[in-house]
Amino acid sequence: MAPRVVRTSKFRHVFGQAVKADQCYDDIRISQMTWDSNFCTVNPKFVAMIVDASGGGAFIVLPLNKTGRIDMSYPTVCGHTGPVLDIEWCPHNDNIIASGSEDCSVMIWEVPDGGLISPLTSPLVKLDGHSKRVGILSWHPTAHNVLMSAGCDNVVILWNVARGEAVVRMDTQHTDIIYSACWNRDGTQLLTSCKDKKIRVLDPRKGSVIAEKDKPHEGSRPVRAVFVNDGKILTTGFSKMSERQVALWDPSNLSEALTLQELDTSSGVLLPFFDPDTGVVYLCGKGDSSIRYFEVTDEAPYVHYLSMYSSKESQKGMGYMPKRGLEVNKCEIARFYKLHERKCEPIVMTVPRKSDLFQEDLFPDTIGPEPSVEADDWFDGKDGQPILISLKDGFVATKPKEFKVIKSLMATTSHSAAHSHGDNSEVQALQSEVKDLKAAIEELTKRVSELESK
Repeated sequence: MAPRVVRTSKFRHVFGQAVKADQCYDDIRISQMTWDSNFCTVNPKFVAMIVDASGGGAFIVLPLNKTGRIDMSYPTVCGHTGPVLDIEWCPHNDNIIASGSEDCSVMIWEVPDGGLISPLTSPLVKLDGHSKRVGILSWHPTAHNVLMSAGCDNVVILWNVARGEAVVRMDTQHTDIIYSACWNRDGTQLLTSCKDKKIRVLDPRKGSVIAEKDKPHEGSRPVRAVFVNDGKILTTGFSKMSERQVALWDPSNLSEALTLQELDTSSGVLLPFFDPDTGVVYLCGKGDSSIRYFEVTDEAPYVHYLSMYSSKESQKGMGYMPKRGLEVNKCEIARFYKLHERKCEPIVMTVPRKSDLFQEDLFPDTIGPEPSVEADDWFDGKDGQPILISLKDGFVATKPKEFKVIKSLMATTSHSAAHSHGDNSEVQALQSEVKDLKAAIEELTKRVSELESK
């Protein structure tokens, strides 16, 4: 009998490690809502978490460096009249965040650099169009100011946020509550999973169903679905015996799964986080105390188990840092923000390497913060491929100048901006440049002081 050969992979030895206690965010009352969203969203500037709030809904936004105990009186974003169910940072502007709530509305907020100094109650834009609570939000990956929302009214709406308009409304495709909805890499397709036990691939502008699969998992508990590389679909769900499963599908032939693996018998919904640069998918179960990770490849059995990060305390939610916010010199390939009942704990996933040099095989060019198409053009039919950036210089990609060409939502939506021209616009442009330069100087000063302290 031939000896069993271990599959070679540079991610075989990836290990997870929680940060030290003083780098956690403590004394935060995480929301008690029984909704299966992440409850946390992060970017290279801020971490935001949905919190308990009496009389309405709120979430807290903290600069990444504001670790330790958070004072009870720390200001929150509290404009919703019902509990907040989902929040997501805009991928093209690190100061813009969207929130969906039980009050049936979606709100867009601008958080100033440095965080809040007083409660934020007035959104930049309020989007009304759902008749029941809004539980899923997702920004378009390449089009500027395009937001997708899905509600318990079984409706998916695509918004032009800058205009405050619902441009596409899909209200006949789903017959029951939508469990998950996400974009593919260039935003030309939508993938949804629904309580009617179907996953659907949709054309977002036409609202037509491109492909659908009935019962990707036999069990009746919620299914989650995400696009992975080459347009394939990864789903998590339950068997008839309530065993948790992970499966991979080819959208061109959904009759049979490429692979279907059973994991365990826990009851929490598995939230999948896929990294297109490495092909690694992380499965975080709500109520679990572990994160499993797998590598998705072209060779059978396609989804290869790598390892598992385990801890003592269960997670109530999970935030996932975009690639441009990681410390590449430490070979950090992912960072999660794990929510406990009263704190948020960052967990770092690292590939052990002896060299301190930049590892090009671990960090190919990744999606940057620049959109490649404007909202109006995208709704008119123009597609845009992701604009990639190199991570070789670490945090340089996240300097404020990256956002200089992007008009803030405030400017796009206020009537005064629409009528201002001539000298006024020149003054605004100069003020914007001065602001960017100040921020860049602060960043450089901070880095110099860090280097000196080392």
